[in-house]
Amino acid sequence: MKASHFPMSLRRLLLSAPILCLATLAHAAATAAVTPAHGAVAATPDLPERLVDLLLAKFGVSSNGNTPTHWTIFACVLIISWILRKFVTTAIFAVLKRLAAHTETTFDDRLFPALEEPFKSLVFVMGSYAALKVLRMPPALSHAVDVTYKVAFPIVIFWGVLRTIDAVVEHLGAVANKKGLGIAAFLPLIKKTVIVLFVIVATLTIIESFGYDVRTFLTGLGIGGLAFALAAQDTLANLFGSLVVAVDQPFRVGDFVQIGAHTGTVEDIGMRSTKVRTAARTLIALPNRTVANEAVINFSRMPQRRIDQTLGLSYDTTPEQMEQFLADLRNLLQADPDLHRESIWICFSGYGDSTLDIEMIYFTASPSWEKHLEIKERINLKIMRLVAARRLSFAFPTRTIQLDPGTVRAIRAPRVPTANG
Repeated sequence: MKASHFPMSLRRLLLSAPILCLATLAHAAATAAVTPAHGAVAATPDLPERLVDLLLAKFGVSSNGNTPTHWTIFACVLIISWILRKFVTTAIFAVLKRLAAHTETTFDDRLFPALEEPFKSLVFVMGSYAALKVLRMPPALSHAVDVTYKVAFPIVIFWGVLRTIDAVVEHLGAVANKKGLGIAAFLPLIKKTVIVLFVIVATLTIIESFGYDVRTFLTGLGIGGLAFALAAQDTLANLFGSLVVAVDQPFRVGDFVQIGAHTGTVEDIGMRSTKVRTAARTLIALPNRTVANEAVINFSRMPQRRIDQTLGLSYDTTPEQMEQFLADLRNLLQADPDLHRESIWICFSGYGDSTLDIEMIYFTASPSWEKHLEIKERINLKIMRLVAARRLSFAFPTRTIQLDPGTVRAIRAPRVPTANG
């Protein structure tokens, strides 16, 4: 059945039902966990017990001893919970997955598979606990069942929340990679940080539900955290530097950059350092603290790449030849399809010691370094052919020495033989 056969309101209700249910159960678990405890174990959630009491009252079963009816109801409840877990929950999530396949977003395609196993486990935990509460057990065994349920119920809820966090981070990573955002490299770090914090909160919540005071532990944790921060200042500085790079995004993996005195291609952006591959093929690991404080020049984000060049013609070039050569040179650059035609400047800039200088400034249409080298080589070859076609010549450093007539005569005078030959 296609999703279009369902009314829009019904589709939204079905798609949001697992999330709402999980949020409600998480709120119930947290509320039950923070209830002040009296004794070793606080009162267990009473919903399964009330359902059992209603079921026993419906069948008129006495609460003293385990009769065959008790065992029959125990088996029926256990089988029903297994059927709900095995077939009904699977069928419900199969429908939700089909609905999610027809939505525009891919988030629900990741969320429902992630929540399926936690929901199955939740159904089995509640069903098995309800089945066990049908039986009349000794106080020690009943206490053990209550403790087990009190631990298992919040663990399953927190497991579902963790799977939801994982689905959210994966979805954000896919969106970031599709849009080419630099924060995609930091999503694994963000995911690990959130999971660690959530596990800590969940563990403390479960411990507090058993009547233990966690405030003393948190006080000690604060003192220990201060000592840790003092001992790991550089590590924390690099960590915050990586967060600055993630938020500001001055470069991405693959960009050609200059960071301080180092120039190269960014290969990796980690929690502690950023790795740059230089033109000499060496790998430099720059601490993120340094990266965050240095000026970053990102050559990969230039719209075009500039080329400055000076040509030197010899002094035997006539003004008419110079004018014609400048016009031909401008036409040559304007006709090249790989140059930015609105940014071409050519002029007879001055007189050098041995050359008539022509200043050339132009931009390549592509910022690629390799493409820029190819274009520069092609332009230089065209200029050489143009100079040869106009019968001009490039100047090279020359020096003319003028001698006075007396020195010239002395040099040219024949050598007079001496007595020694």
